[in-house]
Parts: sequence; structure tokens; C-alpha cells
Amino acid sequence: MKLFLLIQWVDMCKAFLQEAKWSFNKYTPTFEEYLDNAWRSVSGTLILVHSYFLMNQSITKEALDSLENYHSLLRWPSVIFRLCNDFSTSKAELERGETASSILCFMHETGVSEEIAREEIRKFIEKAWNKMNKDLNNKHPFAEAFVETAFNLGRIVHCTYQHGDSHGAPDCSAKNRVLSLIIDPIAIMPRQVKSQ
Repeated sequence: MKLFLLIQWVDMCKAFLQEAKWSFNKYTPTFEEYLDNAWRSVSGTLILVHSYFLMNQSITKEALDSLENYHSLLRWPSVIFRLCNDFSTSKAELERGETASSILCFMHETGVSEEIAREEIRKFIEKAWNKMNKDLNNKHPFAEAFVETAFNLGRIVHCTYQHGDSHGAPDCSAKNRVLSLIIDPIAIMPRQVKSQ
């Protein structure tokens, strides 16, 4: 198991290295080239593989093979993770002069405006969700709890990045959303009076 997890970390570091090379060489990859690397660098597969081993379930050879070969139930949530992240962070990345994000790569490759590229990325996110939902009906070696975890990764990413980059550049609205979800419901709960 340790070797298996180490291999997953190595794959993610290789993806980081590829992105660093693109940045150093001021190279803008094609959209396909970018996405083929970026769904690994976003860490979604690493999160899911770790969660697989942390769940109380029987580990099967078929499931390990599927994890090692990046089954689509690992790939599609990671694609959603990457594209939602890029959707929210691309303006800041453009301002910093970075050369690789899904929106920038799509604009560079097709010559379209940022607005059109954003719409195409939004459609691609929707397609990824559709493919993930379709995979739910296909045969796979994973327990339902793991499949739910994979879907929840996509859901939480959508929630995190739906109003901007609440993770990398939090603002007052991000703080207010967290407060309204977690703190405010507790603060307004009526106090129970102890009976004497």
C-alpha cells in the first residue's frame, strides 16, 4: 500500500514538474495537452486514492488495478476540480503572466475571446459531470461509499469555486458564506433551560 501511494505522489509531482517547465519556457500548451496533465496536478486523484485506503472496506486487486490505471471515477472528478479551479483563478493567473490554465490554453489555441473560452469551459465541466453520472451505471470495482466520495469531491469543488477563488484568495463574501453555514446556525439555536 505504501508503494502504491508513493507512486501516486510521484505522478502528481511529475505533473507539477511539467507545469513548471511550461512556465519556465513561457510555453502555452494546447487545451488537450494542458488538460491531460492538469487533472493529475490538481491532486484530486491523490485525494481519492488516499480516501480509498482510509475507508473501512475490503481492498481488492481489481480495485487496485482500477486505481493504478486512473479509473474514470478518479479522472472525471479531477477534471471538474481542475476546470472549476481554473474558472475562478484564471484572471489572477493572467495578471501574473502565467501561461497555462484551461481558459488561457483554449483562448490561445482557438483565438476566441475570454468570454467565449469561459463558456466552452463551462460546457466542458457539464460534459464531465454527465460522463461521471454515466460511469455510475457502468460496472466498477468500488464500494458505494468510495463512489460517493468521488462525487462529493466534484460537488465540494463546485461549491468552493462557484463565487470565485474562495480558497486561494478569500474575501468577505467567502467568510460570510462559511459563517452562515457553520457558525450562524449554532449561534441562533435557542438555549435549553435546565430544569430544576
